[in-house]
Amino acid sequence: MPSVIEVTDLRKSYGGRAVVDGVSFTVEEGEIFGILGPNGAGKTTTVECVEGLRVPDGGRVRVLGHDPVADHAEVARVLGAQLQQSELQAKLTVREALELYSAFYPRPADWRPLAERLGLTGKLSTRFGKLSGGQQQRLFIALALVGGPRAVVLDELTTGLDPRARRDTWQLIEEVRASGVTVLLVTHFMEEAQRLCDRIAVIDRGRIAALDTPSGLIRRSAGATVISFSPSAPLDERELAALPALASVERKGERITLSGTDETVDAVITLLARHHITARQLRVVDATLDDAFLDLTAGPAEEEAA
Repeated sequence: MPSVIEVTDLRKSYGGRAVVDGVSFTVEEGEIFGILGPNGAGKTTTVECVEGLRVPDGGRVRVLGHDPVADHAEVARVLGAQLQQSELQAKLTVREALELYSAFYPRPADWRPLAERLGLTGKLSTRFGKLSGGQQQRLFIALALVGGPRAVVLDELTTGLDPRARRDTWQLIEEVRASGVTVLLVTHFMEEAQRLCDRIAVIDRGRIAALDTPSGLIRRSAGATVISFSPSAPLDERELAALPALASVERKGERITLSGTDETVDAVITLLARHHITARQLRVVDATLDDAFLDLTAGPAEEEAA
């Protein structure tokens, strides 16, 4: 499928410090592509270069073949954007905001069915300052889509929302993709990325640490499966350390927690059976995107050393 967004060796520095350092990825038509990373990793700077809001120091960015800086007007017609920090004048009504933003485009989408689809029809006369956080986010999605874009950038869309509003927003994002719009989603919520994204680029300290599907990233985790139990009799430390595909062993009192793979789980069960040991309160849990994220990104100590 054709690439909607192409980023190649993107670089951006501030005060001599590289914030984005050789980032490359493509976003294919019809997908939800996620950018995930710690605070300050370079996520927002990367997408602001895609949107044409910042001028890269090096590298190449194309949106449907257009340079976001040199061809900014053309890119603005095909790329909608919801910024990380968005605000409207408090007294502006929902209707006024939609009509104002529609006037920016030569061939805008009809905002009325858009408002209906996003649950804003009953709020058209409501001033922005009176909307709930979830309703404001719905409005920002509508404003990002009112130009009829081929793709949309959503930057930290659900930050500050309560769990119900966040899940409602996730459903809206899925509906946006179903309508034929490609989505570039910036987030630091693991559950959000795991549920919504077809592929994810993990950015850490300005570089791509990994790029894969959510399940592919999870498989990269040092401990893709975690098994924990309290043995009915002591286990030899050397036998535990010799388990295949073992990533880590942790003891808290009598409880043992092992990280590894399915092969590790099978070997533990065999080991327990061979010694006639019962595994009390046995739990086997698959790794999540949180686990993969922690494995792929630097912790505070590592960042300080770097």
